[in-house]
Amino acid sequence: MATKRPQDECSSTDKKKKKKKSEKESREEPVELCAAVEDDQVKRAVAEAWSRRTPYSHGDLELDCHPFPHCIFRNFISSQAFTENLQNELLELNFHEKSNDLYKFKQSDDLKKRTEPYIAGLRAALFGRFRSWLGEVLGVELEPTVDISCAKYEYTDVLLCHDDELEGRRVAFILYLVPPWQSSDGGTLDLYTTDSYLQPQSIVKSLVPSWNTLVLFEVSPVSFHQVSEVLSQDKCRLSLSGWFHGPSLERPPRHAVAPVQRNPHLPRDETVLLEWINPIYLDISYQEQIQEEFEDSSEIQLKGFLKEEKFKEVSEALRLSQIEWKKRGPPNKRCYEAAALDSLPQCVSACWELLHSEAFFLLLSNFTGLRLHYLCPADDEEDDDEEKDKKQQDDGEATGSSNEPSSADASREKEPSTPLCCGEVRRWSRGGYTLLHDGEAARAEYALDLFLPFGCAGWQSEFGGFTCYVANEEDEELLTVYPEDNSLALVYRDKETLKFVKHVNHKSTSEPDGSSTCREFYDFSFVYYE
Repeated sequence: MATKRPQDECSSTDKKKKKKKSEKESREEPVELCAAVEDDQVKRAVAEAWSRRTPYSHGDLELDCHPFPHCIFRNFISSQAFTENLQNELLELNFHEKSNDLYKFKQSDDLKKRTEPYIAGLRAALFGRFRSWLGEVLGVELEPTVDISCAKYEYTDVLLCHDDELEGRRVAFILYLVPPWQSSDGGTLDLYTTDSYLQPQSIVKSLVPSWNTLVLFEVSPVSFHQVSEVLSQDKCRLSLSGWFHGPSLERPPRHAVAPVQRNPHLPRDETVLLEWINPIYLDISYQEQIQEEFEDSSEIQLKGFLKEEKFKEVSEALRLSQIEWKKRGPPNKRCYEAAALDSLPQCVSACWELLHSEAFFLLLSNFTGLRLHYLCPADDEEDDDEEKDKKQQDDGEATGSSNEPSSADASREKEPSTPLCCGEVRRWSRGGYTLLHDGEAARAEYALDLFLPFGCAGWQSEFGGFTCYVANEEDEELLTVYPEDNSLALVYRDKETLKFVKHVNHKSTSEPDGSSTCREFYDFSFVYYE
């Protein structure tokens, strides 16, 4: 019995020590914010200017309403020592590489429960008295929800055009803790104008990060912005960012964009295949091997697809001809150049017609087993139907006992559907990309994608420009197709599979010795529908 009491006392002492240690770790370092936040007269002036959408400035505070309302606080934290200690704590955090269609950077874990004194102190000030100040300026009640993390942007990191809209987000903020920074270092916060359909148009203002500067803006249907690619190879763009939550602004219905026009094949016979395509791919037995491999993996790359002389002729014409290249947007969906078809030189136009021809549709059917031509064998049709939807088989079909066509088969024979395609000739250079977006996900369907690249010699995967396939609402990449000269890529995707082209970064314009160059490549991009 006597031995138990000292153990209990020891345990109690240990708990007290742990509690004191825990209290020390979770101590919030008090922080004083800039004078503008403490001045009621300034608060009323900012509120009035914000509601009227008029500019206002006072000391280190600046409110601008073009292209949408945003507020800048220079020297946001009054104490230089506090800011430096905060930076040191942030740099000690664990950061995780984040990369998808929209961005590439390193992000910390959620800072909601971090106990470091300077992080905890700033968090308390932001989501305490500063949240109250901001709510009074906007005339809304902001929620106490804490939503904050730390990001490091280094060489080639980027966050492409988006509007930040997500349920509950009302105001976005960014606090910069960067070394001396110039616009030539990249990493600017770029603000976009919008058109009458509330789609982003062009960058009209770029905010260069600066030490201890806080930028905030109201999340709205027009708050399109990006973090431009970081170009400095030795500076780190460190920032704290997050959102104040509250009632979302009303959003009008999204503009419905007309789908790309699809066309049936052009009436060209097999002569065009004999003229353009490597003879090995016209061999029937080799086509059967290709189809077997394609049906196993739903994708294939056919190297040396065009005859060498034809490939060189088109490559040269794409590089040297006076083709009219038009920029494709809007930037929240895509950014690259597409050729005006009426400006294509003869050989490029002929290659376009090849990929659009009836003979090529039939060749694709032989490569893939898909119904892209009415001459596609009937047993291939049945196999494809089984693959696409086995649940629709009836008992008779399951046993294979019936030799007569079903009513659906008979209907297909009487009224065969017309396979269609759409395509474009694209030029890829630094800054090019495509993004996943809601409209694309809503319209996703079964389709065969085709890519035929030109001018890829020396192109490296680290430059970007490759095509990624992902499952809808998932981050995991299912397949990556890298551009390779004269290598025809075929990918069959279902309704749950989306694709994007990864941002082409600054490395594509740099030589190993640090000198600049201009690298670009081209591709024919087609989509075929059964």
